[in-house]
This record gives sequence, C-alpha cells and structure tokens, in this order.
Amino acid sequence: MSSLSVYNPFREFESLANRLFQQSPAPRSGESRPWLPPVDVTEDETAYTITTDLPDVPKEAVKVTVEDGVLTIRGERKWEKKTDNTKVHLVERSYGSFTRSFRLPEDASGNRVSATFKDGVLKVVLPKREEAKPRQVEVQVH
Repeated sequence: MSSLSVYNPFREFESLANRLFQQSPAPRSGESRPWLPPVDVTEDETAYTITTDLPDVPKEAVKVTVEDGVLTIRGERKWEKKTDNTKVHLVERSYGSFTRSFRLPEDASGNRVSATFKDGVLKVVLPKREEAKPRQVEVQVH
C-alpha cells in the first residue's frame, strides 16, 4: 500500500494562487467541484486500514468497491442551496463527487474487505491473506 509521492516545493504557492485568483463565493446552480478527501493508510500484522474523512457526506452517498486488484472509494458531498436571504461571502470547502483508488498489495485479501462509517469517518479494513502472514515454526533438534 505504500507509495512514494513527488515533492513539489511550489504546492503551497499553487494552492494559495488557486484560492486567490479562482475563488468564487459559491458553486453555481448545478455546478460541483471535484475534491479529494484526506486519507490515512496504515498496516499492522493482520490488515491494511484506510481511514477517510468524509464530513457532511451521508453514508448512502459512499460506495466502496474492489475490482481487478483496485479498491475504490466513491461518493458525493452536495452543495446545500441557501435561502434567498443568505449572502455567501466565502466557500473554501469543496463539494461534488470524489473518487479515491488504491492498488491492493499482493498480500491483501480483497474479497474479505469490510467498511464502517461513523461520525463522518469511513474506515476500510483489508485483511491480509493467511498464507502471507509470517508464521513461527518450531524446529525439533535431535
């Protein structure tokens, strides 16, 4: 599950520039912006765990699939239209659909994946295959 990411020293500047020059007060009617919810990936002796923050996303709007060795998390956070008397001055949170995909490690058992969703946090557990787990074998000395 581990992967390397390329360091981009200008990432912070690009983010700031996007917010300053492309900032809009609110999505237009029917418009949505793609977003990538933050994800933590951890591993222990028995499983890989993917934890994703999905605030304001109902569990019915989240789908987790495993196909051809790829785990995919999809969902959507919809923009709630405000009343006519509400003035929106700034919108920094992203709305719209999202997709996060992860290639499964060879020792993960994709057919035994489980997921829980509580308090806006999705936790996906990928157990490791039994044969992939290290075993301790007692050696008889004669």
